[in-house]
Amino acid sequence: MSTDAFVPKVKPEHIVSFGDAIFAFAITLMTLSIDIPDLPTNLTESQLLSRLGDLYPQVESYIISFAVISIFWISYHQVFNFITRSHISMVYLNLLFLLFITFLSITTSLVIEYNTYQIPYVIYCLVVIMTSSLLALIWWHATKDYRFVDKDIHPLFIRGMILNLLLVPLVFAISIVVSFFDLDIAQYLWLIIVPLSIAVRRKYRH
Repeated sequence: MSTDAFVPKVKPEHIVSFGDAIFAFAITLMTLSIDIPDLPTNLTESQLLSRLGDLYPQVESYIISFAVISIFWISYHQVFNFITRSHISMVYLNLLFLLFITFLSITTSLVIEYNTYQIPYVIYCLVVIMTSSLLALIWWHATKDYRFVDKDIHPLFIRGMILNLLLVPLVFAISIVVSFFDLDIAQYLWLIIVPLSIAVRRKYRH
């Protein structure tokens, strides 16, 4: 009997279902990190508006982090839409990737709490870099010699996808360097991922 018969297997659709649950949990946990102040009830409308305005830095950090997790969720499904077979190695890589997705929620809490400090932002960026690198590794592992994908996928598409996935760690690594000079600019540098991604998709269109 083949030794593969004794290797535990998880269907790709079950991997994705579990991943969706972790993404939902991570976003929920991230939402809870926003500290709603316990305001007195005798405030005037202008005072209430002023106090709520103090929440802006927290909400801003939350929106940025939500956008980053959303990019990961889209990329995650783009990767697993092409994976037709699985192996225990894929399961372990996926679990490690999802672990870092939950770390994103924790580091988002740090950024929201200490949004004017560089260290929490650098920690957040390092987690993003590790998370995106793991997703790129999953794609590489699945497509190498067409291990877990169909052989009719164009090699140009495979190359374009890996480059697209590596854009995120590259941009966030650059943003760490920028944060030493201007933290505000660094926090918005990730926006260039969108036009870069469009350019890569056009170049590797097949």
